[in-house]
Amino acid sequence: MTARRAGLREQKKQATREALRTAALRLALERGPDNVRVDDIAEAAGVSPRTYNNYFPSREHAIVAAVTGEREARIAAAVTDRPDDVGLADAVVEAIVDQYTAPDEPARDALLLITTRPTLRDAYVEAASAIEHPLTDAIAERLGDTDPHTARVLAASVAAAVRLALQQWLHATAASATAGGLVVPSGSLPDLLRATLAPLAPALDAAEQRARRHPHR
Repeated sequence: MTARRAGLREQKKQATREALRTAALRLALERGPDNVRVDDIAEAAGVSPRTYNNYFPSREHAIVAAVTGEREARIAAAVTDRPDDVGLADAVVEAIVDQYTAPDEPARDALLLITTRPTLRDAYVEAASAIEHPLTDAIAERLGDTDPHTARVLAASVAAAVRLALQQWLHATAASATAGGLVVPSGSLPDLLRATLAPLAPALDAAEQRARRHPHR
């Protein structure tokens, strides 16, 4: 019974988070993000401002969350679900690239909103840090490694590489917008992600090889 209550409570929390981020993006698109207050988002989602603050530290984080969704959980699941004959480095890179360029990426106007607002760009890049903890668990599971440091260091490095790729991608897009063009974020993000993750491949490969040599360590 306790487990059931906990499950229902988690479902309610997830529904509240979804309502808040959906309301945040809708209002930002309708009014412009500078004209949206936390109180407005809370009211539109049917919760109190105090409840809002339990989920998001700012309006920017809520708007960005509507775009990123549960991406970090999907990345971790994709790494875990990759077949055993796919190396860890390839599993991580493909999971990252797939989830950042998936067909269900946000609508063009939502992504353009983020690329043209510095505070939203910063929040979008910062959101990549959420990859670290779920990816730590996924890498540890793949390695079957009891050493807590290896998976954590690798996941933190992946998150840093993703942030770097996003910074470069958004900077280039923002620069183009400043130049006066109608800018849609280009297809270069997959290439940037692969480039920034490439230096980590030897470390991911080495960790995997070590785990295979010492499967019961």
